[in-house]
Amino acid sequence: MVGVMKLTDLDHRPLIVATVTPLTDDGAALDIDAIPAYVDYLESHGADGAFVCGTTGEGVLLALDERRRVAAAFRQALSGMLIVHAGAQNTADTVAIASHAAKIGADGVAVIPPPYFALDDDALTAHFVAAARACAPLPFYCYAFTARSGYPLPVDVIRRIADAVDNLAGLKVSESPFERVEPYLDLGLPVLIGNEPLIAAGLARGAVGTVSGMSAAFPDVVREALDAGDEAAMERLRAVRGAMEASGQFIAAAKHVLGMRGVAVGAGMRAPLRRLTPAEASALETAVNDILERAAA
Repeated sequence: MVGVMKLTDLDHRPLIVATVTPLTDDGAALDIDAIPAYVDYLESHGADGAFVCGTTGEGVLLALDERRRVAAAFRQALSGMLIVHAGAQNTADTVAIASHAAKIGADGVAVIPPPYFALDDDALTAHFVAAARACAPLPFYCYAFTARSGYPLPVDVIRRIADAVDNLAGLKVSESPFERVEPYLDLGLPVLIGNEPLIAAGLARGAVGTVSGMSAAFPDVVREALDAGDEAAMERLRAVRGAMEASGQFIAAAKHVLGMRGVAVGAGMRAPLRRLTPAEASALETAVNDILERAAA
C-alpha cells in the first residue's frame, strides 16, 4: 500500500508508543490541540510511532467519533508510524474504526479480543477476520492482553486468521509472565512486547520491538532499554515502571509525569477512571525524581 510505513522499514528495534489521549481537565472532552506538541515530545525522545486509543489511551471509554478524531489528529501530527487500536465491544464498531484507519492513512490496525464475553475460537476468528478485511491491505495486528480482554487470545485463532487474510502483519503481546508470551513468539510473526520489563527476554527470543504504555511518558527510558539491552537500562526501566504502577492508576500516572516533564497534556481522565490524589502524585514525583537523579549521577 503506497505510503504505509512498516516495521521492516526501520533499521533499528521499533518503539511504538501506546499514547495517552489528551482530555480536558474534567476528562469529559478531547483536547485535540494538545496532540501536536505531545507528538513532538515523543518523536524527539526516540519514538518511531504511536499506537492510539489502546489501553493507555482509554480507547474503550471513548465514543466512536472521538476515537476517529483522535486517530486523525495523531495522523496529521506524526511523521512516524500510526497504528490505530480498533478493538471494541462489538464487531460492527471494530470494523468501523478499522475502516476509518485505512481512510486516514494509518500504517496499521490492531485489535484486542472484545472484553466481557469469553468468545470461543469460531467467534474470535470471525471477529478478527472482519476487522482485518475492513482495513485491508493495511497491516493488521492481533493484540493479546488477557488482563484486559478477560480471556487469552489462542494461538490457534491467530493461525486461522493468518489463513483467512493476507494482511496479518504481527502481534502486540502484553501478557505476563514471560511463559505466557513464548507461545506467540513461536508463530513466525513479528512480535511487539507490551510488558516493558519483559523486553529483554522477548528480544532474546526474537521479538522485534515494543508497543509501550510506559513510553507514553518515558519514551527515552524505553528507547535506551531497546537499544542498549543491558541490565542497567532494564533496571532503570523496571524502577520507573514500578513508580508509575504504585498508585494502581497507571494512565493517570503517565499523564501526571508528562506534566512533570513539561508536556502540555492535562491530568483529566475519562470516568470512571480517576486522576491521582495529591498523596499519590507526591509519591510518584518523589520516586521518579530519585530514579532520574541517580541515573544522571
